Amino acid sequence: MVCRVEPRLLWPIQHRDRQAYADLGIIKARDTLVQNRVRMINHIRSVTKTCGCRIPKCSTPSFSRRAPAHIPKELKDSLEPLITAIDLLTQQVKEMDRQISKLCKKYSETKKLLQVLGVGPVTALAFVLTIEDPHRFTKSRQVGAFLGLTPKRDQSGRCDKQLRINKAGNTYLRSLFVSCGHYIIGPFGPECDLRKYGLSIVVRGGKSSKKRAAVAVARKLAVLLHRLWISDQKYNPFYKSAAQDAA
Repeated sequence: MVCRVEPRLLWPIQHRDRQAYADLGIIKARDTLVQNRVRMINHIRSVTKTCGCRIPKCSTPSFSRRAPAHIPKELKDSLEPLITAIDLLTQQVKEMDRQISKLCKKYSETKKLLQVLGVGPVTALAFVLTIEDPHRFTKSRQVGAFLGLTPKRDQSGRCDKQLRINKAGNTYLRSLFVSCGHYIIGPFGPECDLRKYGLSIVVRGGKSSKKRAAVAVARKLAVLLHRLWISDQKYNPFYKSAAQDAA
């Protein structure tokens, strides 16, 4: 029925390449390992704190070495197996990181994306393997909508509500870009036009201003990475300022 009424709404389906799907599975497997490791660490910290002890702050890879010294004797039998599992998961995550680094060399497109400070091998490779064909988008701005990073619309007369993003598309890739956005506007973020744009939103204040800024930066970052992918231009952290000066 749709084909008869409005055939322009239909679009051919292109299945993902089997090898690309298998390589993307490595990234998804790493994410599963990381999530389970975080759950175990949070459980150990919670149970230890309930018994009146506290495990000091430390990096995730060093947790299995530092935590045993701060666990009460009555909890050692129940928590030692979890610490052993955390140590094993850390080793597996490091092995996955080595595999992802090798895959980045296999997919040379990631080299263009890694020029942007704040974008790591996992995000660059996931972006390349998820999009596959960058020319499927007629404009780079469409990538933001593809990842569900554009706000919903509810307009009626003069009423134009400010709504949340629609969260359509690939959930995992969207979460990676939002994490990059948080890093860029965070205390360790590099000085660049993306950071200036995000901080300008934070300065406005309001409820959840930092979260909104991270999502806005993530949307701009997705568009920027697509533009770098389809062009041979070298990334300039102050590309917007340079364009204004040239104008």
